[in-house]
Amino acid sequence: MLLDTAAMYFRAFHGLPDSLKAADGTSVNAVRGLLDAVARLIGEYRPTDLVACWDENWRPHWRTALIPGYKAHRVRTAVPGGTDVEDTPESLEPQVPLIRRTLGALGIAVVGAADHEADDVIGTLATRADRPVDVVTSDRDLFQLVDDAAGVRVINTARGMNRIEVVTEAVIRQKYGIAAAQYADFATLRGDTSDGLPGVAGVGEKTAAGLIADHGDLDGVIAAAADAGSGMSRGARAKIIAATDYLAAAAPVVRVVRDLDLGDVDTQLRPITGKYRERVEALGEQWNLGGSVGRVVKALDPR
Repeated sequence: MLLDTAAMYFRAFHGLPDSLKAADGTSVNAVRGLLDAVARLIGEYRPTDLVACWDENWRPHWRTALIPGYKAHRVRTAVPGGTDVEDTPESLEPQVPLIRRTLGALGIAVVGAADHEADDVIGTLATRADRPVDVVTSDRDLFQLVDDAAGVRVINTARGMNRIEVVTEAVIRQKYGIAAAQYADFATLRGDTSDGLPGVAGVGEKTAAGLIADHGDLDGVIAAAADAGSGMSRGARAKIIAATDYLAAAAPVVRVVRDLDLGDVDTQLRPITGKYRERVEALGEQWNLGGSVGRVVKALDPR
């Protein structure tokens, strides 16, 4: 099981009241909400291994070099040569290191990669896995990883933990009329305003899906646009030709990286016992994490 961690703790932060605080006044709603989600996922899906995938850079330099507007609307402070500061709610910021510390105490692997997003870590681990994989996210961009043959599916939490959708190739085909392997090219055409990716002007979701279904992939769409005899409508051809430079830059931005060198990662879930359990319980008491820590501990050892 691979967690899109930041997406999960942002949703937890917005889903629970900010009145949940530690003794020193630090808000802990995101921590508690994330832990409750993790406990539920472990209990329901019983993964043998779990990785909390981490954004070491939520706006990688190599992506912004290709598309300068990538996530630009979410930048609070630009850091030349460094990691830009995301516009994050003030009471969420101090919870992020606590989340990382708590996950570590629970024995859950936290994995990131320099100048890459959690999506790229997820893409790499899912691609190299030798067993079925569940990707937990509310981000539809990760639909591109769905692969029935490899046993990769998405546990889509976009509608909340009580309305989880398990996304397989059949679901993507039903939703969009394309194969999962075509999703990244479809998303490149369609764009995603939440990421600062405008897509091709005048090409919406239905048109993008139709173009990919008709011409196979993005290269096929571009080739068809350049060929007056391809059968593509004159209007669509003009839109694709006008966006050729954009498409060349956007395609690698949309596609998740699948070949990062992450080294050997111990991802196995184990019961928390002895001094490790005492340490986790002390951490929970110190930060007023309520029963959230206990629920994860119980999920890890359901006997």
